[in-house]
Amino acid sequence: MAKKIEDLTKKEWDTLFPIELVDRNPDWGRIYEREKLKIEEKIGDRIIRIEHVGSTAIPHIRAKPYIDITIEISKADLFSQQLIAGLTNLGYHFFRQVGKGIDYMVFVKGYDLTGKKEQIFHVHMCPSGHEMLNQITFRDFLRKNPGRAREYEQLKIGLASKFKNDRVGYRVAKDGFIADTINRSEKTGSL
Repeated sequence: MAKKIEDLTKKEWDTLFPIELVDRNPDWGRIYEREKLKIEEKIGDRIIRIEHVGSTAIPHIRAKPYIDITIEISKADLFSQQLIAGLTNLGYHFFRQVGKGIDYMVFVKGYDLTGKKEQIFHVHMCPSGHEMLNQITFRDFLRKNPGRAREYEQLKIGLASKFKNDRVGYRVAKDGFIADTINRSEKTGSL
């Protein structure tokens, strides 16, 4: 039986899809909007909130060219077969993500087992109150604070070199900066 994207080991993911940052693409917002409409057509009645997050949602910084989408759902819909089927029908692959608290749903699209990539989308689907929704707070703070956004960009550039073939290491190495930024946002009440 042929290997599927869901069967890749961490090493295979890291080798096939290394960390690469690119200059900002002015079309990222439009790409998100088109994908958002497709998602809403399939599962819109179950969505509380859908947001473009991640570095492609922050003006003027380099990013991995992935469109990250956070979808807030009710706790009753977490791991709903209807939601999983809806996104699978759009070409997404489902993964159960183990979090620090409640597990949540991750869907990816655009990856190919040869290492070639189309437009990549990562969807993080979680219930109200989940820590993943902090991505929205982080994005909003960086949008309003370009100096902090540039600091984030510089951190990412350094980490992309250090963790080129370690996707988890790259993500974890940003955690302190992200937590500090969310804390600053809460202290200043700037959101």
